[in-house]
Amino acid sequence: MRDVLELKDATVKRGGRNILEQVNWRVNEGERWVVLGPNGAGKTTSIQLAAGRMYPSSGEVRIVGETLGHVDVNQLRPLVGLASASLDAKIPSGQRVIDVVRTAAYGQLARWREVYEEEDSARAQELLEGLGVGGLAGRLFTTISSGESKRVGIARALMPNPEVLILDEPTSGLDLGGRESLLQTLSGLAHQAYAPVLVLVTHHVEEIPEGFTHALLLREGKVFAAGPIDETITSENMSRLFGLSLAIESSQGRYAARALHRNGA
Repeated sequence: MRDVLELKDATVKRGGRNILEQVNWRVNEGERWVVLGPNGAGKTTSIQLAAGRMYPSSGEVRIVGETLGHVDVNQLRPLVGLASASLDAKIPSGQRVIDVVRTAAYGQLARWREVYEEEDSARAQELLEGLGVGGLAGRLFTTISSGESKRVGIARALMPNPEVLILDEPTSGLDLGGRESLLQTLSGLAHQAYAPVLVLVTHHVEEIPEGFTHALLLREGKVFAAGPIDETITSENMSRLFGLSLAIESSQGRYAARALHRNGA
């Protein structure tokens, strides 16, 4: 399998300190990764590097065979779809849902005077349908619910047919029903043979969709552990990662965590 993403000794310095320090991480074709860690662990910085939205202070970032800093990022970024609340917040008001999705084919956040091909509109509608929000195509993006906007954001990220799809806390802010519904959708995507490589960032093991294959654990800007998900998300690793005695349970590809009492019960 070929490498799709690779961070090699990637370091990011801000304000005289390292917020990411010598991170080595390799993602291969066909893999589905979850990135976990406490607040301030470097999760957001790592995915900004992986998405080509940030350059390392030192080290190397390779995206689909191209080295960041040695290639035009305008050509590189369509290969990495990114869905995040911060990106959604940049979409100007007055945009219809269908336009929020199809503008991504050309790296834009809003529609102005451009004319779209019929195939662009058809693909955007197909993606919305596949994510269960096809009926919202004519609605204004600002009028839909948070759960619906998450799905539209994923459709938008998939519009350029990327080789990598990065999901930054896709279930944050959703109620239980909304979370489980979206996780079912993401599980379906994870099992599709021709889906892009998936990278999902979360704070909670309960928000890992079934079908994910690998995990990257970060702490204080460094790689704490990385590898196959069942070998990485363990009670021992998660307890050390969060500094709390935790019991990790898994059932049918889903995970749950609970704190242990001091007596171990």
